[in-house]
Amino acid sequence: MFIDRAISAFIVHEDDTILSALARAEKNSARTMFCVSQGNVLRGVVTGGDLRRWIVRNSEQGFSVPISTLVNTDYVYADFGDSRTAIMSLFTARIHEIPLVDENHRLIAVAIDKPHELKFGNHVVSKSSSAFVVAEIGNNHQGDLGIAKRLVDEAVAAGADCAKFQMRDLDGLFVDGPNKSDLSEDLGAQYVLDLLRKYSLSKDDMFRAFDYCRAQGIEPLCTPWDLTALNALEGYGLSGYKIASADLTNHQLLRGVIATSKPFILSTGMSNEEEIQSTISILQQSHACYALLHCCSTYPTPYKDVNLRYMDHLRDMSDTVVGYSGHERGYAVPIAAVARGAKIIEKHITLDKTQEGNDHRVSLLPSEFKDMVAGIRAVEASMGAAQERVVTQGELLNREVLAKSIVASRPIRAGESITKDMILIKSPGKGLQPSYMEQLLGRKAKRDLDRGEFFFESDISDKGVSSPRPYRIKRRWGIPVRFHDYKHLIADTNPSFLEFHLSYKDIEESVTDHFEQPLSQGLLVHAPELFQGDHILDLAALEYDYRSKSIDHLQQVIDLTRRMQPFFPSTDRPAIVVNVGGHSEDGALTQSQVLERYDILAGSLATLDREGVELLPQTMPPYPWHFGGQRYHNLFVDSSQIRKICEENDLRICLDVSHSKLACNTYKWSFDDFLDECGGYAAHIHIADARGVDGEGLQLGDGDLDIVYLRKKLDRLCSDASMIPEIWQGHKNNGEGFWEALAVLEDAEW
Repeated sequence: MFIDRAISAFIVHEDDTILSALARAEKNSARTMFCVSQGNVLRGVVTGGDLRRWIVRNSEQGFSVPISTLVNTDYVYADFGDSRTAIMSLFTARIHEIPLVDENHRLIAVAIDKPHELKFGNHVVSKSSSAFVVAEIGNNHQGDLGIAKRLVDEAVAAGADCAKFQMRDLDGLFVDGPNKSDLSEDLGAQYVLDLLRKYSLSKDDMFRAFDYCRAQGIEPLCTPWDLTALNALEGYGLSGYKIASADLTNHQLLRGVIATSKPFILSTGMSNEEEIQSTISILQQSHACYALLHCCSTYPTPYKDVNLRYMDHLRDMSDTVVGYSGHERGYAVPIAAVARGAKIIEKHITLDKTQEGNDHRVSLLPSEFKDMVAGIRAVEASMGAAQERVVTQGELLNREVLAKSIVASRPIRAGESITKDMILIKSPGKGLQPSYMEQLLGRKAKRDLDRGEFFFESDISDKGVSSPRPYRIKRRWGIPVRFHDYKHLIADTNPSFLEFHLSYKDIEESVTDHFEQPLSQGLLVHAPELFQGDHILDLAALEYDYRSKSIDHLQQVIDLTRRMQPFFPSTDRPAIVVNVGGHSEDGALTQSQVLERYDILAGSLATLDREGVELLPQTMPPYPWHFGGQRYHNLFVDSSQIRKICEENDLRICLDVSHSKLACNTYKWSFDDFLDECGGYAAHIHIADARGVDGEGLQLGDGDLDIVYLRKKLDRLCSDASMIPEIWQGHKNNGEGFWEALAVLEDAEW
């Protein structure tokens, strides 16, 4: 349950019109609104369904009718002081928002049937969210607004979600004020008071720092150390607060923060169990929107005192979001905290660890903070879910190479019962896994197999095996082939052209070894990605030698294509599909780096002898699989960049719909808009399904694509573009994956 004390989004006044209520509901996406009179006294409830039904039945009255005419006065509510258990018992399949009222029936808060969450600006922090990373600037700005802005810039560059400061009313916070002679104070108090005198920002400079945060796109938060500071911060308008460990027992300040109805984060350092439980009790009774940070307030904290497991106890006690505020050296512990479920990480940042002040010594330098954030995001990406184990796409690639399969030990005729002496276990693993041997034995062979031929899952399935036939497809279509299998694959079907997927060894082959006479089909070539010596083609590489080698390899492909062309007389200018490169190993490139790579690519294309052929750069997914390992791709991923480079370099593309759907899934782009922007540049289409962010090359129907919608869209954008079914490992078992995909395309009226 989540209790929202910021109730303005839910309120309509009894003299508001239905039109204004509709506008408010639309603006706030509220399913339920609460009608109040003067003083926020609750009068009734209005749901979206109530509004729709009234409009249908009474539209002739117009929308200027007061909302009070249709409110439901028979509604469920709870007293603000009721326990969480009592409030939660009121939720039903129909009731998801419950108004909480005081003794005068004034609306105080709304209980919502959803998990507890905190919202700071555009960031939602919940038990299911990614970690909210707070760069604690504190007083590390040394009282200088310029340094404060530099620290904000570094926090942004490091990937922090929030930049946090501290504000104190020095005149009122300390006994007898800050300017008294402190010779009588303990050494620690003398030291801190001296630092605060020297290194605090003025209120106006603090607000300028907040403004700067928002201009740079990072959420500003601040720790008020007293009620005067809290009131000043309320006047500015922060989205929430952070309360320091030192104030966990300061119930006066906590009640002041609770009264703002804003979310806040509370550290639990330097407090004992009884004090923490007492404060949690107050927070729960007040229905505060808060999160707790486990913290050990020593500077630096010895690792033996960190006790990350205490986060679990905090979570159990409070039933709220928990996180970690660290003062230990380095950043291994915050990363470990995220692995243990921390949803907020707070760590100090500084420009110089040698500056005066305790915080500097336990702070991270900007480069260290950036590494911490990268580590946190890597851990989050790796957490996954406690569900059924599935083999990843990259593992499947490696299993093909490293695992073993069941193969025929001798020729087997269709209809023969398979016995143990007829089969062997051999590498590679592109066929039926050895664990299926018992299911295979005793079955009758569905097809003829030669010695050494692989068995597949269809050999132990009770459904029929897809086989080639003539297909009624309107768009010009072909199939992917290799030199060694094209004759066999086209024997019983009717493709308009063949797309030869070359390996680096194929480039050295003699064309006449594979073609005796001209073929009726057209020609299209797919350039290799991998070349000898583990060289992955990259025409946009920064290193000149690597780029030159890539250019030479692609020129070899072009030359081979020109030698193949006479055997395909129906194709005057064969196209070559190519992954032009631009990948990176450790993370996606920045926008400026991507643009730099596009400039390099344009230069590489200009050096190639492309006479008689057309290069078609292939659209790419953000996380491509390169022979069992995943990289980051940066070029031909974004539709606006694709359109720009096509226009500037007179290029057309191979639109790989699986790759581009994955890009849209990853970056939350509209696939419809993506196709609108660059579909018109497609000369050729690779069709396969896609799922998630890296599930590429799936059989049609196994992923997220709507094949009928896609057909209608591409018919409008690029009706002349050719296409092939680019199903991963579709060539196996006599092209079974291709025939299944072509049947789906035929049914979808391609």
